[in-house]
Amino acid sequence: MSRKPSQWPPSVQFITTPRYHISVPASTRTLLTNGAPPPPPTHAIHPLVRIKRVIDPGHPACEQHGLFAHKKIPPRSHIIDYIGQVHCEQRPDSDYDLSLHRSQDGVNVGIDARDMGNESRFVNDYRGIQDKPNAEFVDYRTAGGELRMSIWTMGEAIKKGDEILVSYGKSWWRSRT
Repeated sequence: MSRKPSQWPPSVQFITTPRYHISVPASTRTLLTNGAPPPPPTHAIHPLVRIKRVIDPGHPACEQHGLFAHKKIPPRSHIIDYIGQVHCEQRPDSDYDLSLHRSQDGVNVGIDARDMGNESRFVNDYRGIQDKPNAEFVDYRTAGGELRMSIWTMGEAIKKGDEILVSYGKSWWRSRT
């Protein structure tokens, strides 16, 4: 069993490697994983980030949680992979579902961290907090060939203690208003 980070909600399963839902066809899973077997879970709390309760009354996520730098993170650096359940379903009720891959034949793959995930599920949108994000979502392939979504710093370092903030995108906000 993985050691959970401080502030981890009891209703969410902490995982360090993606879990593939039955809705992902075998051919799509092979495309996503490059045919490689899944890596073993690390069972580790990520060294660059910490989850903290947001107490600033002016913060849009006040009384909720955010993702913060545990140490200085250099510009254009990988921070953490967005880990959750990889699926091929519509999940309009989840605020933790990201698009990972859209194939030409109409198969859409998402990563949903609503019920299971890692620390990255606590990253907040920059709107109402800063003028611009200090991090961004980037897809890449691991050394083993698996397609992942990750969070990277942008052009400036993120200082120790600063909240890591991304843009959820205009379509995310449009779907919630």
